[in-house]
Amino acid sequence: MARFLLECADKDFRIDMRNAPYIESRWLIVAALALPAFALTAGCQSTPSATAPAPGQLANDDASLAARVKAALVADPGLRSLPVSVATYRGVVQLSGYVDSEMQIQKALAVTHGVPGVQSVSNDLHLRPK
Repeated sequence: MARFLLECADKDFRIDMRNAPYIESRWLIVAALALPAFALTAGCQSTPSATAPAPGQLANDDASLAARVKAALVADPGLRSLPVSVATYRGVVQLSGYVDSEMQIQKALAVTHGVPGVQSVSNDLHLRPK
């Protein structure tokens, strides 16, 4: 039995040794293809810029800007009771809703432009149907 095991082990060893050059060449091919892939991937890493705010910070800035615009609109006596919706994205404020006159639209736009941090205003205010 021991002789049979030795013959089997010797046979497996010879099979592995015959394929050794083939296995080594496959490892060389894999290494040759993997090395440039790692080098290119490492070179594509982005670095954060000092001027770009973090995504969470941007969302907070937009929310606080919307709150400041809403507070400014409510502080104006002529606009206080109007159902005006305020949405912001990256400093762009969108006003939407219905107002009673063109003068109220112009006043809402002027008040919104006066809030610090407003880059531009998108007007989606409409006159109420009579």
